[in-house]
Amino acid sequence: MKTFKIIILALMLAAFAAGCATIPSRGGLPNYSINGVSYVPLAALCESRGIKWEYDPYSKTINLAKDAHHLNLMVGERLVLVDGVAQHLRYPVDFYRGAIVVPYKFKEQVIDVLFKEQKPSRRAVAVPLTRFKKIVIDAGHGGTDPGAIGTTGVREKVLTLDIAKRLSRLLRQDGFEVVMTRTSDTFVSLNRRVDIANNSKADLFISVHVNANRVRSLSGFEVYYITPKINDAKRAFSTAQSVNPAFTRSCFAGNSAYLKAILWDMIYTYDRAESIELAGSLCRSTERELNCRILGVKSANFHVLRGARMPAVLVEVGFLSNPTEERMLKNSYYRQQIAEAVEQGVCNYVIDYPTTEVSS
Repeated sequence: MKTFKIIILALMLAAFAAGCATIPSRGGLPNYSINGVSYVPLAALCESRGIKWEYDPYSKTINLAKDAHHLNLMVGERLVLVDGVAQHLRYPVDFYRGAIVVPYKFKEQVIDVLFKEQKPSRRAVAVPLTRFKKIVIDAGHGGTDPGAIGTTGVREKVLTLDIAKRLSRLLRQDGFEVVMTRTSDTFVSLNRRVDIANNSKADLFISVHVNANRVRSLSGFEVYYITPKINDAKRAFSTAQSVNPAFTRSCFAGNSAYLKAILWDMIYTYDRAESIELAGSLCRSTERELNCRILGVKSANFHVLRGARMPAVLVEVGFLSNPTEERMLKNSYYRQQIAEAVEQGVCNYVIDYPTTEVSS
């Protein structure tokens, strides 16, 4: 009889071990595999984010709270209330070794969006030692031009203005002078946006947009610079004739349009190279700060980038056509995270750029 009990116990332990196993930690948290699903302990997760939580063993309900956010969960259930809005998890909240554990996807899709880990302070930006003093932030669309519209009715023009304002505040705190092409829900033509950047003699131009595509599964962050086709001789000559590049007369021999085109082409080549560097810095920073899908640096013949006499990029922060990203973009905390990621990318680009000589 005793031998039979030992066998039964061994079989139970084997079955338990097959269903649950400890695997290497992810993001500094213990990570458990329960029937092939990755889980993390709720207590450790809340401690890492400074989240207050309470558990009622009678109702098996869990309440999480931090700042203005409140989350309600239940052990054994997949339903979670996030600030009163119901969301369905693919896998339920569970117990493991007497502790409450939550799916790792819950951490990624909810906790990481609402509550950031404490990060080391950013490097101070030595603005006075660089040639980058003034930045133009362009909030895409506006007024009669709503831009992309999500399935829930959220409009691109609203999101871009909000992110642009947040980004502007952060950059001003870093010591930059910031000019916005629009500060309210007004229509600004594409030509006017470029004129604002050129007339303000800005050092950088960043246009903020939200993507959309018929394929709703598409998602991610990408940054565009002006297509290399702008560099051909015909386009350069045409631009030199139609746009005043603000050169002094001493630059030209007899006001030569041909020489003017050459100089304009040189400026485009230089600014485009710097735009690529800036775009890369924004992508790297966003990947690090948001841990989102990065589609990379791309070129396109966007009208708002044409004619800009400084490094210029167009940032697509996500896809309104993607249900998950639409839900995230509607969250003000996530939009703040986007602004901080872009701001950090700008700072990294400026810091890594060779500083100018400061004469005594």
